[in-house]
Amino acid sequence: MTEIIWRPDTPVGPAQGTGKPIYKPEIFKTIDSSIDALNKELRELSLDIHSHPELAWKEHRTHDVLTGFMSKQGFTVKQHHILPTAWEATYTHGTGGRTIGVNSEMDALPGVGHACGHNLIAIAGVAVACAIKSVLEEWNISGNIVLLGTPAEEGGQGKVPLLEGGAYDEMDACVMCHPAPGPPHSASLSGSLALQRLSVEFHGHTAHAALAPWEAQNALDAAVSAYTNIGLLRQQLKPSYRVHGIIEGRDWAANIIPDYAKMTYYLRSGIWAEVVAAIPRVVACFEAAGLATGCKADIKKVNSVRELRQNKALGDEFANVFESKYGLIDYKHGIASASTDFGNVTYALPSIHPGFGSYSFASTTIAASQLRDSRLAMNSHRYSDRSQRWESHTCLC
Repeated sequence: MTEIIWRPDTPVGPAQGTGKPIYKPEIFKTIDSSIDALNKELRELSLDIHSHPELAWKEHRTHDVLTGFMSKQGFTVKQHHILPTAWEATYTHGTGGRTIGVNSEMDALPGVGHACGHNLIAIAGVAVACAIKSVLEEWNISGNIVLLGTPAEEGGQGKVPLLEGGAYDEMDACVMCHPAPGPPHSASLSGSLALQRLSVEFHGHTAHAALAPWEAQNALDAAVSAYTNIGLLRQQLKPSYRVHGIIEGRDWAANIIPDYAKMTYYLRSGIWAEVVAAIPRVVACFEAAGLATGCKADIKKVNSVRELRQNKALGDEFANVFESKYGLIDYKHGIASASTDFGNVTYALPSIHPGFGSYSFASTTIAASQLRDSRLAMNSHRYSDRSQRWESHTCLC
């Protein structure tokens, strides 16, 4: 296992591969040259997507731009595939052969646009699919390519209904990649966190807060109590767990006791089985709060994603090629503390989800802390802007 120690002010040099022999170097040369030939178009496509950010389930323009591009590259395109903003681009050469799946994410984040770099993920999927097409044609290899445009990764878990709808059924393996903090010319094959999203609505009874508070059941009190309960529970949870969320209201006023409060909570851990084991303990915190305040607690499990399971055979071969040609592989960091709906895909079929080191990406912790001060909020937009910089593009291509 390689431990990558790096700081943002570390000098940036050229790729430093080991030069070790790789399997079928002539095919790698075809892949490399075909992506180089598309480099200018890919850059323009990335900037176009970055300049027109669209939130989860609303990626209509991005859907049209990407499907139009893939049609021009000779792929058969199916628009609005299973989901309104999902799409499929396929290519077949010869008869039979394996089917490789690729994913392109599209959605942006509220307020900060493509701060997660989904414009880069989108063109990465496009580049991989086009490069495989070049290999099949140049070396007359029978095979099939399925590129999926997957919406709503941010909070919507769009790959889950695509998986359930059969979008991955014909694939023998599936690949995608994601920008991650790290030095240039590096990659990661870390795991990620499994996640269960919980939605809780407390329903009470309103009353004037000064005139007749005894007539009320305070939904905000229920939410505050649940928030406190979960804070106390954390001491008895393993350090690998993450439990976090927000409280929202509806038509609240300071002189009226709220009859409604909503909580959205995420429960995460590195193993899905651990998440499942902890769900009843977290749910009990909500139930106890409702009981204590006389409010009805409506608790729903909304969405869930599994942790990434990087396929060892695919991961080992990726590492061999990457270390030979470019640089270091990290197995510890990457997006290990984040969650992705691609985890569910890795449970269903052999898959890998490498991260590519994008040294122009700031720490998400710093970006989040700066959001607390409106005077510094533009730093999160700078974080988004970094996903359109040439350095981020060259880290990918």
